[in-house]
Amino acid sequence: MGNSAGRVVVFGGSSGIGLATVRRLVDAGHEVIATGRDADKLCASLVDIQGPVRHEAFDGTQRESLDRFFSSVGTIDHLVIALSGGDGGGHFQELDLLALRRGFEAKFWPHVQAVQAALPTLRKGGSVTFLTSISARIANPGTSGLAAINGAIEAMVPVLARELAPTRVNAVSPGVVETPWWNAMPEEARRQFFANHASELPVGRIGQPDDVAQAVAYLVGNGYTTGSVLECDGGLHLL
Repeated sequence: MGNSAGRVVVFGGSSGIGLATVRRLVDAGHEVIATGRDADKLCASLVDIQGPVRHEAFDGTQRESLDRFFSSVGTIDHLVIALSGGDGGGHFQELDLLALRRGFEAKFWPHVQAVQAALPTLRKGGSVTFLTSISARIANPGTSGLAAINGAIEAMVPVLARELAPTRVNAVSPGVVETPWWNAMPEEARRQFFANHASELPVGRIGQPDDVAQAVAYLVGNGYTTGSVLECDGGLHLL
């Protein structure tokens, strides 16, 4: 199919990177189905997007809900999984292992379940794109749990690229991006963190959701790329 437009399901399409990806893909001519748990939030987020987009609200962590969704949606060409979770961070000696488990339940398992549930309706030769995190690659103290969650997904990418061929399987690995993921941090502390981090990055700024959405759109559209994890982190992995 190459760069031709197709039907794309975007999990986590109501905010942040997922919403930016929906916008990018619609602009590229794809028909997009955005999913999320909150129907009202989805509807409000998508209201100003002009083009072929619709939403389906359900709990993507529940396999029964996933099976119902994919059995009703019909054939799709591409799957993008932008689900995330906030648990699992902290220095290892004091790391809350129950929180780490919740982190896996919020991100790793939903990613894996979504792909497995999608396979009967995902077109052969289409694509799967995971959203992981550069925490899997930078050996940053205090992120061992996050590295484990995202590294587990990234470890599956090349294996699935061979096993599911000719369907392409890739991931985008973002760095620090200004999304609602950071909203638990007090506003002033968040601004200071962003400013300090931006000063250290080779690109000199914090990432925006559309930066990552561009990377996702590339992997969806490029029919000759598979088994790859594309770093989109402003050069953080170089530090």
